[in-house]
Amino acid sequence: MTTPDVTVVVAVFNTMPYLTECLNSLVGQSIGLDRLEVVAVDDGSTDDSGAELDRFAERYPGTVKVLHQPNSGGPAMPSNRALELATGRYVYFIGSDDYLGEEALERMVTCADTNDSDVVIGKMVGTNGRYVRQSLYKANDSDVSLYGPELPFALANTKLFRRDLVERYKLRFPEDVPVGSDQPFTIEACVRARKISVVADYTCYYAVKRGDASNITYRADHLARLRCTGVIMDHAAGLIEAGPNRDAVFKRHFTWELSKLIQDDFVGLDDETKRDICAGVTRLADTYLTDPLSDSLPVKLRARLRLAQRGAVDELCRAISEEAEHGAPPFHLEDGRAFARYPGFRDAGLELPDRCFELVGEIVPGRLANKTELIESEWVQNGEELALALTVRVGVVGDTGSAVVRLVEGAMPKSADKPRARRLPDKHDLPPAQGEFTRETASDGNSTLVRALIPLAPRKAKRGVRVFVDVAGGTYEIPVRGDGKPMPLARRWHSEVDPYRAAAHLNTKGRVVISTGPLHPPKTSLGSRLRSRLTGAMRSKRK
Repeated sequence: MTTPDVTVVVAVFNTMPYLTECLNSLVGQSIGLDRLEVVAVDDGSTDDSGAELDRFAERYPGTVKVLHQPNSGGPAMPSNRALELATGRYVYFIGSDDYLGEEALERMVTCADTNDSDVVIGKMVGTNGRYVRQSLYKANDSDVSLYGPELPFALANTKLFRRDLVERYKLRFPEDVPVGSDQPFTIEACVRARKISVVADYTCYYAVKRGDASNITYRADHLARLRCTGVIMDHAAGLIEAGPNRDAVFKRHFTWELSKLIQDDFVGLDDETKRDICAGVTRLADTYLTDPLSDSLPVKLRARLRLAQRGAVDELCRAISEEAEHGAPPFHLEDGRAFARYPGFRDAGLELPDRCFELVGEIVPGRLANKTELIESEWVQNGEELALALTVRVGVVGDTGSAVVRLVEGAMPKSADKPRARRLPDKHDLPPAQGEFTRETASDGNSTLVRALIPLAPRKAKRGVRVFVDVAGGTYEIPVRGDGKPMPLARRWHSEVDPYRAAAHLNTKGRVVISTGPLHPPKTSLGSRLRSRLTGAMRSKRK
């Protein structure tokens, strides 16, 4: 009997009817049944999963092997049992509620053989609303690093592993880790691998979020996930020495696993569970959250982790609940630095360093846009002169002398549509702001009111009202929204002989726009109008 190219391991527990699609996707692989081995272990299913496995084993006796065992509580034990029976040159793991693209195994085996890879990662996508990060799959890569920015966020075992590597290092799944038991296996395999490759030009794996949300990751409680995360990180620390490489891997665990423990639902937990979570975060942060790693985290997460690490349960709950109700807190600007004013900031009782709350290398247009709004606006006319007077609320306090309002021609770039603001390029060139400006802290102490008096020139123009403010070494441009605010009525101004009209309105995105132009625009000739319409029609056809 020839050695199969690949053994697919399937740990099964109550996954009907998804299991049928999973198995059909395996026996239908383009690699062919003669090059394929499927080892499925039924972990004490109480639905029809065991019978479905037996049906496939009977139908494909040379390919599908099935074992039945009492329930073990997780995928680790059945996966280990399947590994003992695997005979393929490579081994591949699939969730029994997921399925493969038809050419998946053939493409990954070819990639491994061509590049002499010990680990191959095939492109994965989510279905039924399951989130799968896609940045790893931008292009095929014959040699990707575990210590880059992407692979640490793809540590599931749904990969092709050279079985010689697995057996040489006796890689197995920890059976006392019900959640994330694949991570120690995957991390060690990637640490030991000579080369890790990515197949990105074909969708190899379809990850299914079950309609009943009974995937084990979705069922586990906070303390179980905390304990398992600790086991994973301790195991990885034994393989990767302290420094930038370990930080690169652990950025995932602080960003994902630990972050999820201190989100909105933390507030509703009982007091003992809150304290236990903070104690667990404290141990892991004390041991693994280095200053460079801490600085690389978003300020929202860094502040929450540091509050948990300090055991400041009340302040952490306030930080979470206040942000959920009112949005992110304002930035306190001071000496060119910016600090998010979460509970605990400069709290003498906690004595947390300012760095815990500082904006470090993070771009925050969305946060600034959310806190920027028009308060009021009006025209101020003096003879033939007209100015726009307005008051705008901006979500910064402290050293706010850089905050000005400008009238800007031209649309914002499309990249600013989602965050509704943008950080200007470092080498931008802005002319001096026109007009008079005053700034004062709002009565709530959480924002600054910028009052502007901007003179209008008698010319034809359409300009957006935008705030410009310097935050943590960068200048942000923030269109002012006027949702629900009354706009001043159109105003005639300039001279009786040559009158102009000024109007304020909201565009389709709710942004305030100021239009100026002659009250009586000069009439164009019939020939000019026809030429203009003809040119417009030709452009439309080209589009």
